[in-house]
Amino acid sequence: MRGRVLVVEDEPDIRESEAEVLESEGYEVSTAGDGVEALRRAHEAIPKVILLDLMMPTMDGWQFREAQLRDPDLAPIPVIVVSAIPPPTGVNPAAHITKPFDLTQLLDTVERVAATP
Repeated sequence: MRGRVLVVEDEPDIRESEAEVLESEGYEVSTAGDGVEALRRAHEAIPKVILLDLMMPTMDGWQFREAQLRDPDLAPIPVIVVSAIPPPTGVNPAAHITKPFDLTQLLDTVERVAATP
């Protein structure tokens, strides 16, 4: 196993595509459709990297990131924002992937961020 990745994305097709490609490369993947579910899943099994959409219902990516940074168990986990809009100041992701994206770019970015100590 190459590490655990949490995919936070409200669009089921995108979420499933991301999970599928990551699993095919040996990552253990958990998924969430909004920020509330993502916080729960992150606590259930601490991921090495979080892929985070910003525009989601219930708790969006900005709200998730604020909650993540206030939580000492989750704050150190690097976040890769996967969104059509650039991440605003304060989100401070390890990387940003613009939608629509190439799956090779996604894998390369996850691999690079996951390898960072």
